[in-house]
Amino acid sequence: MRVLEKIDLLDRIGRELQSRMSYSDIDVYLSAYGVDCKDFQPSTNSKWIYVKELLANADENLLLTIADDLELDHNFSNVAPKEATFWKPGHFKLFLSHLASFKVNTARLQQAMKKYAISSFVAHEDIEPSKEWQIEIEAALHTMDAMAALLMPGFKESNWCDQEIGVAVGRGVLIIPVRKGMDPYGFIGKYQGIQAANKNVSEVAKEIFETIIGSSKTRTKMLRSLSNAISQSTEIDEATEKVILLQSIPDIPQDILESMKISVSENSILIKSNSFIGELNKLFSDYSIDGLRVGGVAASTEWDDDIPF
Repeated sequence: MRVLEKIDLLDRIGRELQSRMSYSDIDVYLSAYGVDCKDFQPSTNSKWIYVKELLANADENLLLTIADDLELDHNFSNVAPKEATFWKPGHFKLFLSHLASFKVNTARLQQAMKKYAISSFVAHEDIEPSKEWQIEIEAALHTMDAMAALLMPGFKESNWCDQEIGVAVGRGVLIIPVRKGMDPYGFIGKYQGIQAANKNVSEVAKEIFETIIGSSKTRTKMLRSLSNAISQSTEIDEATEKVILLQSIPDIPQDILESMKISVSENSILIKSNSFIGELNKLFSDYSIDGLRVGGVAASTEWDDDIPF
């Protein structure tokens, strides 16, 4: 794990515990992992900073264990044979299983999924794949959040595609059959799947996203991925597009929105945009959350008096 990757993981662990717990709860939680919280004083009045400073010298395995317990996205796994460096940090991880003959359209689908904060891995079929390529596929299969299987004639007969389905079934992740001339079969026969006939790439991408957001297995991870993509964005138009997308999704958990509000307030680019903040405040208003002001000053602030005295 590189230094910048560790800093990013520390930051997201801090944000998550900040949104979920009080100072005393954080102490109890981290103490269970052997972290000495006794008499520790943070450099500032912030649970986010408190967590980051407590874990600054923690080893990577401990950080990964905590991240997994909190169900945070990261590019590393104790199960996968190598670091899964191909996923975009903070994004939802979607494995696209397909035949090599359909690789051009699959790559187009991969691009179309980016607008939804979905990082896609494009698996290629190869009769005799290199050892390195097999390692990449195994890493992706063991770290994916969901799989979209692009079903077309020849898919079932492909040993590689069929094995990829088997791993997904074994892990219990969401499998989304995309019907391109072939119906779901075997263990995935119970899923109706998405009908891709006579649809363009963006339409198929939209239906995959709607399936992910509609599943209890993946809804929370997808919402957190959108929130992360927004708060970490340096592109105002892209961030605004994702906020508008969130506006169309009902019943977003309050803690996700509150955490995003804090992160956006510290984003030096987004906080200066009138158009972005305007759309974000529309979303906050729907959940009775105080909005942000352009420049970073919250419409109302609440003193965090939970710090140990």
